[in-house]
Amino acid sequence: MFDSFAIGIAGLLALLALIAVRVPIAYTMILVGVVGVSLQSGPTIVMNQLKDLAYAQFSNYDLSVVPMFILMGGLASRCGLSRDLFRGANAWLGRFRGGVAMAAVAACGGFGAVCGSSTATASTMGQVALPELKRYRYSPALATGTIAAGGTLGILIPPSVVLIVYAIMVEANVVTMFAAALIPGILAMLLFILTVAIYVRLVPGSGPEGKAVGREELVAATIAVIPVMVVFGIVIGGIYAGIYNPTAAAAIGVFLVVAYGLVRSRLTIAGIGDALLETARTSGMIFLILLGAELLKIFMARAGVPQAAAELLQGSGLSPMTIMVLIILLYLVLGCLMDSLSMVILTVPFFWPVVAGLDFGLDPNELKIWFGIIILIVVELGLITPPVGLNVFIINSLSPDVPMRETFKGVMPFFASEILRVAVLAAFPAISLFLPRLLQ
Repeated sequence: MFDSFAIGIAGLLALLALIAVRVPIAYTMILVGVVGVSLQSGPTIVMNQLKDLAYAQFSNYDLSVVPMFILMGGLASRCGLSRDLFRGANAWLGRFRGGVAMAAVAACGGFGAVCGSSTATASTMGQVALPELKRYRYSPALATGTIAAGGTLGILIPPSVVLIVYAIMVEANVVTMFAAALIPGILAMLLFILTVAIYVRLVPGSGPEGKAVGREELVAATIAVIPVMVVFGIVIGGIYAGIYNPTAAAAIGVFLVVAYGLVRSRLTIAGIGDALLETARTSGMIFLILLGAELLKIFMARAGVPQAAAELLQGSGLSPMTIMVLIILLYLVLGCLMDSLSMVILTVPFFWPVVAGLDFGLDPNELKIWFGIIILIVVELGLITPPVGLNVFIINSLSPDVPMRETFKGVMPFFASEILRVAVLAAFPAISLFLPRLLQ
């Protein structure tokens, strides 16, 4: 019989090798998990686990919120809410130098609040804002870099699908996680707007002088944003107020978006069908990744790899914050290899036991919240980190005339502002914990 720990290490190396050659993460985790447990305990054990593992995993009521929020985002993108948001943001911010790019950032943040997906935010806002940025003669680097970076706001500003999955994995309260993410999400949006303001002043020709719109357009554009604010207020406000749980809130959000789309004749039956199909595909992908993660977790727990990593780091003599920095750096490297959701699902079972055993001066529940916010911000960075940067590829497909190196050059100032945000939130956990403590 092979040594269980040696099998675990070999499985971990095989996992990284398969990810590096671009094997889909779900299949990678399922393959490594099944083969690993079979080598440890025999194939009969694996068959017995597979018999009810999927049902036990997917019958979790908390997971029902995931397809509902995905559906809400898909319907919102087909109702033209992204155009309304960009129009409203541009009416208020377009008067400043670089104002159209600032408006794109604000619109990305607003759309992320009803979408919950970074890639969907980047793709939808790219179709709306890129033509305007080109029309106003913004530099290709700033135009594409702004949308690629602005799209990352969808991963943190509630409701966020990745945030929900993280909460389920560490058994944290989803409502509390939403509350904790709100201030860091708003901080990101403000820092991105500040980054644009600095960029257009330091790089000549990157962005034109702003132009104020007329009073009539300002009023009309502001009114057009009200439906988005109403949906966000009812969905997220109702959750924070304890009126209903996140799943019910998501269902209400879907109803409100459909009602708005039908009343305004912006949503067709075909559009609803497309959104449902997109939701089924995305949800199926997420659930398959979760099943693979559970198999991998069983394998690694039997091998003792997470426990050994926790003991090694806790006995290393390094300070808790130094260990946190090392984890952040590892996330930055992994961001070059995989998408954000896969990264969270794959790594949290390894890193959370390590962090949970360290003393950051926080109780266990607050530690879950703070750690989750930190890693989600770092996962955001993976969406714009070379050489992969999923959001960069999405924007490049929408703007094929702009070389990818220009887009990566454009996202670097936003990358720097994100590093600053990580440092601030890591040094001052009270920023992330302010709203959760207030709502207790």
